Amino acid sequence: MSKLINLRTFKEFFESSTGGGIILFICVVLALIIANSPLGEGLLTFLSTTVGFENESIQLNYSIKQWIDDGLMAIFFLLVGLEIKRELVEGELASPKKAALPIFAAIGGALLPAAIYAIFNHNADTHHGWGIPMATDIAFALAVISMLDKRVPASLKVFLAALAIVDDLLAILVIAIFYSSDLHYTYLLYAGGIFALQLAFNKFGVKNILAYIIPGIFMWYFIHHSGIHATIAGVLTAMTLPTTPDEKESPLEKLEHLLAKPVNFIIIPIFAFVNTAIVLSTDMLGGLTSPMGLGIILGLIVGKSVGILLTCWLCVKSGLSSLPEGAGWKHMFGVGLLGGIGFTMSIFVAMLSFSDALHIEEAKLAILVASLLAGVLGYTYLSALGKKNTQID
Repeated sequence: MSKLINLRTFKEFFESSTGGGIILFICVVLALIIANSPLGEGLLTFLSTTVGFENESIQLNYSIKQWIDDGLMAIFFLLVGLEIKRELVEGELASPKKAALPIFAAIGGALLPAAIYAIFNHNADTHHGWGIPMATDIAFALAVISMLDKRVPASLKVFLAALAIVDDLLAILVIAIFYSSDLHYTYLLYAGGIFALQLAFNKFGVKNILAYIIPGIFMWYFIHHSGIHATIAGVLTAMTLPTTPDEKESPLEKLEHLLAKPVNFIIIPIFAFVNTAIVLSTDMLGGLTSPMGLGIILGLIVGKSVGILLTCWLCVKSGLSSLPEGAGWKHMFGVGLLGGIGFTMSIFVAMLSFSDALHIEEAKLAILVASLLAGVLGYTYLSALGKKNTQID
């Protein structure tokens, strides 16, 4: 009987919306502990170990860390792309009225943090990191708001999910446009040809998922060598998969269901573990009060909350949209705080922003501190607000 209960508890954990966030948090803590223990040097050596092969025409020889950052994360971006397309076709972004609030809130919640960072780092050698505080981490943000359960309106969770998805789309565009190196147009041409093939499969009604995934792997290789970050291949592949607005499971929805748990419980935690294995030092702690550190922390906490709240206010006052059902302006401020949980995408942009290893590590630490503060502040604020409303009712 006890075994059945344990199995049921185990299953419920992995099916809950908070499970992925909890594992993510454990991986971050574990990575920091190991990196700053006698095992830290061995871990860093292991992650720098080269795996793969290369010859005159093919180069697939990268460190384990690169395989995780460029390879595994392409699967994460594939899932993000699937979520974006599904929301555009049949979800919260399917109609202009429903989509207006999360779309504009995401834009406002991205531009203000970028502006705050740019102000702090004007003429500094870290100015290129303006994209770091723009992103919201879907897994962490939704895990925190799900823990609030009935203390917040259900519509608020839907709004935050839609906002985070649009936010990810903005981050993808920023990475593709502003964080790409020298472009190699021959490889881009090859990748474009494969994308056209995938679109043709969609046009002619091909529903076999492998018909999109296998070409997508080749697209990943060509984009990786083109100068644009390889993870964009995941998004482009996702956009070609067919889906429908009816209840019948489409190839897109089938693949999304297949990827959701592996991505949330394996891929993102591995990425988090590898990229938060930061060896802490007094010099690095000083980076929290540097222009870069302040730009990231204030950008994520102040920029996100104010940007989201202000944009929502403008949308509602102009009649463009209305607040989520049952939610008030105090709720929207709390959601804005949770939007400051940057983590996965912010760390990803930080690694693309700087070539100096110390800058990257300092940026990661600032992201961790800001995301932790945003999560704690957002949870505490919305929890207190929920208790107060319950007492009034």
